[in-house]
Parts: sequence; structure tokens; C-alpha cells
Amino acid sequence: MAQLLEFVSAHPLLLVALVLVLLLLIANEVHGNLTGGKRLSAAEAVRLINDRDPLIVDVRGAADFKRGHLLNAHHAPLAKLDDHLGQLARDKARPVLLYCALGNSSRTAEEKLRKSGFAEVYQLKGGINSWLAASLPVTAK
Repeated sequence: MAQLLEFVSAHPLLLVALVLVLLLLIANEVHGNLTGGKRLSAAEAVRLINDRDPLIVDVRGAADFKRGHLLNAHHAPLAKLDDHLGQLARDKARPVLLYCALGNSSRTAEEKLRKSGFAEVYQLKGGINSWLAASLPVTAK
């Protein structure tokens, strides 16, 4: 404990930087939970897919989608999501699982779907990168 106090007294700017980073991380998580819907981890998304058969929507670009996507995913790029709303609206009763590359673009897509009348919309936390990091399968078909 004495070493910690000595370090803090010798490096107050590092302590301030650490506290600032921690506060920003907490604020980011709180903001995401308040403004966005529920974000699911890869394991929670697998459970949703197995239990509830959601409509899976990939909002990445065409090249990324062709490289690999979740099985049975509908490709609706964020830039053209409005054009796909009519097709997706046929399944408004099903839950929707949205994903992008990192999890940022899916927040915008979620807002659009909620405004269009979709009640149950989830985002894949960390996007397809978190899915791949969990060693879960993708398809290029």
C-alpha cells in the first residue's frame, strides 16, 4: 500500500488519466444502455438464435457480407436500410438481431427499425468481430 501511495504522489497526472479513462468507459456503457437497445454478447446471441429464431440482419457493406456473415442473415446495408424495411417488415413479430463490423453502425440501424415498428431489436455487442473472436461459424454463401 505504501508503494501505491508513493507512486500516486510521484505521478499525479497518470492517476488523473486513469480516472478519466475509467469514467469515459463507464459513461460509454451507460450511454449505450440508455440510448441503444439491449446489446447481446456472442453467447447470448447464440442462445437467442437457438431459442427464438430471430430475423438476423447484417448492416455491413456488400464486400464484407460476401466475405462472411452469420447463417441465414439478411443483407441490408446501413446506407440502404430504408429500402429494405418493406421486406423486413413482413417479420415484425420476430425478434431482430442486428450486427455490423464492430457494433457501432448497428445502433443507428436499431433506431430506424424501432421507428418502423419493430418492438424487439437486439444488437450484437462488438459486431461480427466479437462473433469471430468467440470462434463461432460464419458462411460465405
